Amino acid sequence: MQLYDPTVTAPARGFARAPAIADLRGLTIGLLDNGKVNADNLLMRTAELFVERHGCSIAPMSDKHNASAPAPSATLETLAEKSDFLITAMGD
Repeated sequence: MQLYDPTVTAPARGFARAPAIADLRGLTIGLLDNGKVNADNLLMRTAELFVERHGCSIAPMSDKHNASAPAPSATLETLAEKSDFLITAMGD
């Protein structure tokens, strides 16, 4: 009988967190809907609070259509071009 160790060391990832945004005034919010029911409503209401409180603007909402899959690279690239920061949400 051969025994295998089921534990693995996770590989180191080569990315770091983005720096905190010092001032939200006048920035554009990107919205990414994961495709679940009510995610769009949650995102819009949250974005409206940023507009009211910080004078942000809202980029057109993007939808990845599948909650269990990552957003396509093209979607993320478009969001990066059109927004200063991103909010994503899961609805249900």
